[in-house]
Amino acid sequence: MNPMTVLRDALYFTQRNLGQIVMLCLPLIILETIITQMVSSASGPDASPGYDLLVGLLVYPLYTGALILFLDARSRGESPRNSDLLARALSLWPNFALLSAISTLAIVLGLSILVLPGIFMTIVFAFSEYRLVLRGEGPLAALKSSVLMSRGHVWQIFTCVAAVLAPLMLLKELTFSAFPKDENLFLSLALDSLYSFLQLFLTVVVFRLFMLISESFDSK
Repeated sequence: MNPMTVLRDALYFTQRNLGQIVMLCLPLIILETIITQMVSSASGPDASPGYDLLVGLLVYPLYTGALILFLDARSRGESPRNSDLLARALSLWPNFALLSAISTLAIVLGLSILVLPGIFMTIVFAFSEYRLVLRGEGPLAALKSSVLMSRGHVWQIFTCVAAVLAPLMLLKELTFSAFPKDENLFLSLALDSLYSFLQLFLTVVVFRLFMLISESFDSK
């Protein structure tokens, strides 16, 4: 499993389906960004980062779940309606939000103790959302399955994740250095929304990894 091939396949898929991905996910991402900015403005500069996490738990499971369902449907040659994808994602929201809360807290705890444990948990939990959405597993079962799936593939997963996130983090740093967030509310909204949308490419990349590894994992 060559990481470069995975990235190339994910990029090809994204280019061919960009329009529907935009229509499916971007409105919810903009809503998430608006709510986050409103909460930040109301709570002040010394607000706990936990507020942003709570906002993310409200909206992130909806557009990510819908995107995963879309990726799965397109991989089988189907063309689902956005309304159907969002309705299905809404039904998955309670378990997806719980999964996101557990995995995020575990990763943040790992990063706060030592950086490497947090990075490692990011890698081994990478497939948990797909197990929950596509295999119908509960949050804890999805986390366990993800850890098992990642065995023997940690380096490939890490390479793909780093190849996507490293340029995005650099882009975000350069962008907000050139255009400080506090100077223009609408520019800040646009940049935050754009950055969150670009991160969806990682969902496509990890889905490709998930499908490749699932072929052998599910047959055991």
